[in-house]
Amino acid sequence: MDLEVIREEIDKIDNQITKLFEERMERTYQVAEFKIEHGKKVYDKEREDAKLDTLAGKTTDTFNQEAIRELFSQIMSISRRKQYTLVKEDAIECEGLKGIEALPLGKKKVACFGEPGSYTEEAMARFFGEDAVASYKNTFAGVMEALNRGETEYAVLPIENSSTGSISDIYDLLGKSNTCIIGELEVKVDQALIGMPGTVLEEIQKVYSHPQGLLQCRDFLAQYPNMKAEAYDSTSGSVKKVAKEKNATLAAIGSTRAASYYGLEVLRENINGESNNTTRFIVITQEKRYQKKGKKVSICFSIKHEAGSLYKMLSNFMYNHINLTQLESRPIKDRKWEYLFFLEFEGNLEDAAIQNALRGVKQEAETFYLLGCF
Repeated sequence: MDLEVIREEIDKIDNQITKLFEERMERTYQVAEFKIEHGKKVYDKEREDAKLDTLAGKTTDTFNQEAIRELFSQIMSISRRKQYTLVKEDAIECEGLKGIEALPLGKKKVACFGEPGSYTEEAMARFFGEDAVASYKNTFAGVMEALNRGETEYAVLPIENSSTGSISDIYDLLGKSNTCIIGELEVKVDQALIGMPGTVLEEIQKVYSHPQGLLQCRDFLAQYPNMKAEAYDSTSGSVKKVAKEKNATLAAIGSTRAASYYGLEVLRENINGESNNTTRFIVITQEKRYQKKGKKVSICFSIKHEAGSLYKMLSNFMYNHINLTQLESRPIKDRKWEYLFFLEFEGNLEDAAIQNALRGVKQEAETFYLLGCF
């Protein structure tokens, strides 16, 4: 056949498919009205799986069998997304979280990583205001423990840095906790070399900082072979240590805020390798809440250890046109090569597309936890 003739035939088929698709979507709307009126769930996984088996069985071509499954999986997902537009607000699945219009800020008790003068303290002050009552802890686990014991209402933790990446310890803690992410904040991090007044750079023998701080400033430290980097609990804790030691051969990497707080001198400013060095902090609480005006959703889940399982999970977001902003995996204890996945994506918990995706994820996942909407 001539190529143009073949293309004309394909156009005719495509027009038929388009017309049939519109008819199918109209029936989908009618099905949704019936389900909602009779209290039935929109997503019926068993029926959809059986339907895919039936459709795939209508051809003996192996390639077409898989293609038909993929095609109709997406059509069904699109249909569900339209159905969810009819779901009333009180029928939204939010894993027991209660929607709130705004956070009750002000003089709140907040667990904070590091010492006074830390970047985490700065994030806390910017989020809650200067009236926040901080409870300082020198480990991430200590912050989480203070929250779990009810010593504080909220906690602030760094979760990601623009130049050194994600902080895996935080994800491990989130995977084991029963907390909600209620907010986030980005803080520009301009690391400084801090020491006793009058300290000469060439005479410094040891530089303390949190491992993240040392990584962010590795290019600067490489210029001074006399400076031996040593990891410490936190950047602000490092500054506090140098102030306590009163030794001109010691220095710390931290914030100018910390230098001022402990009465030390800023020996060199902006020593981090990237000028736009930024840390993202999360605000967590044990109260089951989500922000009704939130713009981002965070979840974690585990999946079957088999081929294609992660692809199936991520297709829930692709088919619903949801933009993923973060994907992390952490090993599951005592389960070799199996992982807990953390996802963040743009959207609001009350969006129809988000509801559609979450219902699909929950059906496919072995374990599922909604971390928050903020």
